[in-house]
Amino acid sequence: MATISKLSNPSPAASLSAPSSRSSSLPKVFLGFNTKTSFSKVASSSRLSLTNTQPWRTSLFVRCSQSSGNGNPIKRTTLHDLYEREGQSPWYDNLCRPVTDLIPLIESGVRGVTSNPAIFQKAISSSNAYNDQFRELVQSGKDIETAYWELVVKDIQDACKLFEPIYDQTDGGDGYVSVEVSPRLADDTKGTVEAAKWLHKVVDRPNVYIKIPATAPCVPSIKEVISLGISVNVTLIFSLARYEAVIDAYLDGLEASGLSDLSRVTSVASFFVSRVDTLVDKMLEKIGTPEALDLRGKAAVAQAALAYKLYQKKFSGPRWEALVKKGAKKQRLLWASTSVKNPAYPDTLYVAPLIGPDTVSTMPDQALQAFIDHGSVARTIDSNVSEAEGIYNALEKLGIDWGYVGDQLEVEGVDSFKKSFDSLLDTLQEKANSLKLVSL
Repeated sequence: MATISKLSNPSPAASLSAPSSRSSSLPKVFLGFNTKTSFSKVASSSRLSLTNTQPWRTSLFVRCSQSSGNGNPIKRTTLHDLYEREGQSPWYDNLCRPVTDLIPLIESGVRGVTSNPAIFQKAISSSNAYNDQFRELVQSGKDIETAYWELVVKDIQDACKLFEPIYDQTDGGDGYVSVEVSPRLADDTKGTVEAAKWLHKVVDRPNVYIKIPATAPCVPSIKEVISLGISVNVTLIFSLARYEAVIDAYLDGLEASGLSDLSRVTSVASFFVSRVDTLVDKMLEKIGTPEALDLRGKAAVAQAALAYKLYQKKFSGPRWEALVKKGAKKQRLLWASTSVKNPAYPDTLYVAPLIGPDTVSTMPDQALQAFIDHGSVARTIDSNVSEAEGIYNALEKLGIDWGYVGDQLEVEGVDSFKKSFDSLLDTLQEKANSLKLVSL
């Protein structure tokens, strides 16, 4: 079970209802899936109403563990200012059981959740909170991968219910929970579309984002899924060129949808930040000149600032205005990979300089805690675009190939998620074997 570290006097904040059965047709891409699935529903949002009774004193870290309990509501934080003053939505880049432990984070100003295969690998493999459901699934004859998806879908559904009030209050503008298609489909255009349709159907929540990677084969998938009226979180964006292709896919999808009301089809484009510096810094150190070494830790934020400039350009003009008349909403930029990998850098390096309206910053524990503790709220993303352009161009002159950087990080990102996915399936298989259950 997950607990909010160091928050005293845990008390129930919401309850879960008994599981209910759902049936759905499984796409061929999910080989071995049974056609009948069962997922839990969370109690109505009215039962999640809370009142601030105790101030926030210390850590907000959510840790997956074997104990249960929910922390107390949190007082007003800089996250509230971030949204109310600057129009940026702070999201939490983590998810584990019990999802009701997200409530203190929601009270502290968190407005959405992102997940990925690595997050679920850590959550499920490090906690006993999934054991009962997993045992029931395998004993009922479900294969390991089917069981995995049912564990994931339950968490996503339960989290969606917690964020539904925010979704309703913003008329569908915020309060989303993201779940990613199988990373094994990163090179499969049609398979990704079928997987997105299936996940959208089985999760069956208005505030779910289906995550699709921004690989070249999946860019057409994004257009098709959007055209079907399914909201999408496009993930693993590492370059300006691919980001522009993602925007175009979103616009093309809206135009191809044939819908008269586009207000419920939304999207975010997850532009990864810290990983850019991790790679570029190594390249700069290899060059070794004073000019090169002076540019370490600057590439990621500079490229992100130029991404925001591109965002402003693409979501303006006659083409966009025609879509706005049908209720279309901008595909918000979401800053991902916001944790600092180099301990020599400030712990808010990938949050504080990227604050701007109509954006999202999804933060893992460390980044979230750091920003709440000592982050400053001010519009920074476009405060010095000329400097960002200068850094970007200077890196190019030194021989940094931005196309290579984007391609390499994409390969690494997809590979990392595949390994997490495969590792978790292996862990579940071992768990099934240890429980002397039916396996694949």
